[in-house]
Amino acid sequence: MRITLCLMTFNELAGCQHDIPLIERDKFDEIYAVDAGSRDGTIQYLEGEKIPVYIQPKKDLNAACVYAFEKCTGDALIFFHPKGCVPVPDTLKFKKYFEEGYGLVVASRMIKGAINEEDAKLFKPRKWFVLGLGLLASLLFRREGYRIRDILQGFRGAAVAAFKKMTPVDYGVSIDIEMVIRSYKKRIKRIEFPTTESPRIAGKTHFKTLPTGLKILKYLVRECFRKD
Repeated sequence: MRITLCLMTFNELAGCQHDIPLIERDKFDEIYAVDAGSRDGTIQYLEGEKIPVYIQPKKDLNAACVYAFEKCTGDALIFFHPKGCVPVPDTLKFKKYFEEGYGLVVASRMIKGAINEEDAKLFKPRKWFVLGLGLLASLLFRREGYRIRDILQGFRGAAVAAFKKMTPVDYGVSIDIEMVIRSYKKRIKRIEFPTTESPRIAGKTHFKTLPTGLKILKYLVRECFRKD
């Protein structure tokens, strides 16, 4: 299979400077970035590294991911957010699952063998929210197959044919959970493998917990009434 690695960026210069040199470029058939309009030098750095950069034509994460697949010429695409917080070598673990016929592959922070950045803390609100939301989504929409635990992990990949079958919307910030739920509804083969998460090396998250959580819950309601 031809594997595409897509870097999802927005003002991530420090993360790119840390992660890009660690990517084994010869192991991928295609590498490019989809950028949300960085102003910190991210675009210039990537272009200096001979990585094509496409500026997403519409705002929001969903639009960026849909656009990434529009640019893809491979058979499967991996989303990688270069923030210096997950092991870059884990990008190489996806291919074998695609070759085994999985349509959705998630690098999970929530399963045995994984490490979540909240694991060392007594109070784990983000981890508990993700696990609870994953269980709810499974109860509502899954009819067969594997249950994804890390339902909000952006470090994931999908076969091009599977993504087209999912038909995610190109607006909002629901793409991570939406890909999982649509894989349930469309009976797409899915799996996750353990990864390690640490705090980002610079900058702040672009998705604040409470506003993003409310948007995702609104998406869940919409998906309950979606006909296809």
